[in-house]
Amino acid sequence: MKPFTFTDGNFDAEALKSNLPVIVDFWAAWCGPCKMIAPIIEELAGEYEGKVKIGKLDVDENQQTAIKYGVRSIPTVLFLKDGKVVETIIGAVPKSTFAEKITKLV
Repeated sequence: MKPFTFTDGNFDAEALKSNLPVIVDFWAAWCGPCKMIAPIIEELAGEYEGKVKIGKLDVDENQQTAIKYGVRSIPTVLFLKDGKVVETIIGAVPKSTFAEKITKLV
């Protein structure tokens, strides 16, 4: 299962108004640590399908959303519940760290 692709255009409808908790990975193609966590994000998208909406937002193509959430360094991963940020991870971390935060969400 591929992670969902969030954009400035669909963020409100797909992330903020989602019935499921949402995880958004703010990334860019040139970002080394982003490439390190990409396989983890993909695995989690498959493992939590139907329980959590997991997706990625390219900060180069979608600057408005990144600015709105104060994303200054990437990767930044936001955990949203009912349209509000409840957790944030900045930087590359192990899969267990993501799993721990997801467990709190669902």
